[in-house]
Amino acid sequence: MFKLPLLRTITRSRIFSLFFKQEMELSLVGLQNAGKTSLVNSIATGGYSEDMIPTVGFNMRKVTKGNVTIKLWDLGGQRRFRTMWERYCRGVSAILYVVDAADRDSVPIAKSELHDLLTKQSLAGIPLLILGNKIDKSEALSKQALVDQLGLESIKDREVCCYMISCKDTVNIDVVIDWLIKHSKTAN
Repeated sequence: MFKLPLLRTITRSRIFSLFFKQEMELSLVGLQNAGKTSLVNSIATGGYSEDMIPTVGFNMRKVTKGNVTIKLWDLGGQRRFRTMWERYCRGVSAILYVVDAADRDSVPIAKSELHDLLTKQSLAGIPLLILGNKIDKSEALSKQALVDQLGLESIKDREVCCYMISCKDTVNIDVVIDWLIKHSKTAN
């Protein structure tokens, strides 16, 4: 009997991925110095640099992970750029809201900006991934403290998920990528 050993090892999802690509568009928002650009670099290259300069306006980068192409909008977090957030969050697969979990003084401002953004009707129902960054620092909040201080339990009109990460040490970046791939859309 003639056997095709290769076919036994190919899973159904692998065959699917050979013929269909998945794509997604994401917006990364959060206050300045939260680590948004570091997250983009960590997802794209697995690398980290201490010498990051603040994003002025926005940057866009495409990253391919397996059969998923991710278009990342990295938006400036300074006060003057926050009014642009809604425009770049419309129609995306998910909104990634990055918070500096080690800067406890900025968390109330991050909460206010997040809840203000989520009141925009054009963003209704878009999944939200909260990323508490800089957990490599001893003063970083715990996940539960961040969830409580950001008032995430009160958000009921969309899927909300929260992970604690370190772009510097690449902690939980793989979990973030898995979440993103799960939320990608099939493109023929």
